[in-house]
Amino acid sequence: MKFGMIDFKIFGDNRGKLAVFENGNNLPFDLKRIFYSYDLPFNAIRGCHANRKSKFVLISVTGSCQVKVDDGINKQDFLLDTPEKGLFLDRMVWKEMYNFSEDNVLLVLSDQLYDSEEYIKTYEEFLLEINK
Repeated sequence: MKFGMIDFKIFGDNRGKLAVFENGNNLPFDLKRIFYSYDLPFNAIRGCHANRKSKFVLISVTGSCQVKVDDGINKQDFLLDTPEKGLFLDRMVWKEMYNFSEDNVLLVLSDQLYDSEEYIKTYEEFLLEINK
């Protein structure tokens, strides 16, 4: 699977809910980096790149946003609107996040540390690399 929704094991009772992310538990990779975006205008478009090495799980912790993904063959649009599910993105998947709700906080988990050299920043270059 190059991309798709994954359900998280959620713990909870009448006091609230808890999602736990540990290596080998609730994630399809070992976790090395966490970041999040917030205060994004509705008309902003984020991402617009692919990664040669990194895998990701995107989680809308609060609010909602949409994500267009493309692996060079399959294209799909996902709505992220619950913290109980995440969008898994494997390596070499083009991603664009957009339609951010005013309260959106988008949490991103990755299996790699940041490396600017692994980013493919144009769709044309992505298609060239994916079709080698």
